Amino acid sequence: MSIGTNWAGNLQYRAAGIARPRNRDELHDALATPGPLRPLGSRHSFNAIADTAGTLIDLSAMPADVQQTAPDAVRVPGGIRYGDLGAELQRRGLALANLASLPHISVAGAVSTGTHGSGDAIGSLATAVRSLTFAGPDGERTLRRGDADFDGAVVSLGALGVIVELELDVEPAYDVAQTVHEGPAWDAVLGEFDRVTALGTSVSLFSRWTDRDRADQLWVKNRVGGVALDGELLARLGTSPAVVQRHPILGVAAEACTPQLGEPGPWHERLPHFQLAFTPSAGEELQSEYLVPRRDAVRAIEAIRALADRIAPLLLVNEIRTVAADDLWLSSSYGEGAVGLHFTWRRDQPAVEALLPVIEAVLPDTARPHWGKLATLEPAEIRRRYARWADFAALARRMDPGGRFRNAYLERLGL
Repeated sequence: MSIGTNWAGNLQYRAAGIARPRNRDELHDALATPGPLRPLGSRHSFNAIADTAGTLIDLSAMPADVQQTAPDAVRVPGGIRYGDLGAELQRRGLALANLASLPHISVAGAVSTGTHGSGDAIGSLATAVRSLTFAGPDGERTLRRGDADFDGAVVSLGALGVIVELELDVEPAYDVAQTVHEGPAWDAVLGEFDRVTALGTSVSLFSRWTDRDRADQLWVKNRVGGVALDGELLARLGTSPAVVQRHPILGVAAEACTPQLGEPGPWHERLPHFQLAFTPSAGEELQSEYLVPRRDAVRAIEAIRALADRIAPLLLVNEIRTVAADDLWLSSSYGEGAVGLHFTWRRDQPAVEALLPVIEAVLPDTARPHWGKLATLEPAEIRRRYARWADFAALARRMDPGGRFRNAYLERLGL
């Protein structure tokens, strides 16, 4: 039986079967079957992190109940998509601090891989987690913020079990307005990089690297009532405000994108780049991302800039954005704030995988690849870049002593 492909179509799952439990009883029945087992999110990974030779566990058919557990917390099912969760929270007058560019991804899948949005003062999506419940063949286990293993268990790569539910931090709902500014000069951006990324609540730079002197676009998302746009800085960057809706990939129609042009709207309809009802990004594409400590960001961007002629023919768009520091062991921003260099590639995997080692060689050796995207770094080198890797490996052995949730991806990393 064919399980199908990931959303981009570059990976054919090799699993022998897939379970789609509709309730906790059916989930535990599925987990009691012979392994190996792997949790499957929204299939928005570009490598084999979610694959297995055994059974995939898909939580998308589980009840989508959202329960408010405190004035500033909600309990949500692991399989719910952020777009659906955002609409429900808004209906209740609540909000999350941040969202990724795509509302189509599942909460458990995004948290497990350290997926993030953008913002100097905002952590990855995993930093909103205050508790999470893992299900495995031997039952369920809940870890809470402050527990000894919690910081190691949030970004867990699916190695600790199926995340059946999570408790998330929330706050009162708020509005956001986003504006797009075209053609910022790279020399000016890099000369005042910290001020540029502080222009709004969430800031993204987009470039196809067809021009080494100017980026394509600067997107600024600001909470209504927050800091006003710095017009003098925008003038020094040499930008001009967009007067029509823009897609991150110049030349692509923008109807899939969330409203721009400074029109205020609910947080969940502005923080993502794309609307839930549309195919995100380009559809048939590949993605890579490397997150570098903020202290290395300008050097990393200059290294990419120097490779522009080699990158541009394969690139759809490169997005640069920031993430605040956290204490989660396998987070790409563990210990210090990070800057993400995200590449959306044309779907030519052999050519992309031939180019990635060139990019990895010029980036600072502090760059951490996103767990769910394409990279070619050696496993030993990836482990070296995570100070708590040995602690995580020990946690995985304690929580899954039989290796039921291990797969080829994790074994290659040394779990």
